Amino acid sequence: MAYMTQKGYDELVAKLQHMESIDRPAASAAIAEARDKGDLSENAEYDAAKEWQGKLETEIAMLKKTIIEAKIIDTTHLDTSTVQILSTVELRNVKNKMKMKYTIVSATEADLRSGKISVETPIAKGLLGKKVGDIAEINVPQGTIQLEVMSINFD
Repeated sequence: MAYMTQKGYDELVAKLQHMESIDRPAASAAIAEARDKGDLSENAEYDAAKEWQGKLETEIAMLKKTIIEAKIIDTTHLDTSTVQILSTVELRNVKNKMKMKYTIVSATEADLRSGKISVETPIAKGLLGKKVGDIAEINVPQGTIQLEVMSINFD
C-alpha cells in the first residue's frame, strides 16, 4: 500500500492515462513500421520497438497496481506533534549546524530535487515518531548523523 497525497495520486493517474493513450499507440506504430521493413530476424529496429513495448506494458501494470493500492491521506486531519508520513520537517544537523527541510512521502512520490524523501529512506525512518526538539541519530553510509527536529507541519 502506498500512502500519498491527492496531488500525488492525480499525477500518477495522469501519467497512466498518457502512457495508455499516447505511448502505447506509439509503441504499436513503431512495431508496425519496423515490421514493414522486411526480415524480422535481422531487424534491430523491430527488436528495439518490441523491447520498448514490453517495458512500457510492465510500467503500466506497475502503475495500475500502485493506483489500486493507493491510500490517499488528507493532511488537514493529521497531528503535527510527531513526524509521520506526509510531514514536512525542518531539521538542523547538530554537528555542522546546516539546516534542511524534507517532506516524507511514499516511494512513488519521492523527488529529492523538490525535497520529498521516501518513507523508506534511512533519514525518514529515523525521523518517524520524533517531536520538535528531539535529536534523531541516523545511520547513513557515511556514518551516524544527528538531526534535530526544528519544526513539523503539513504543507
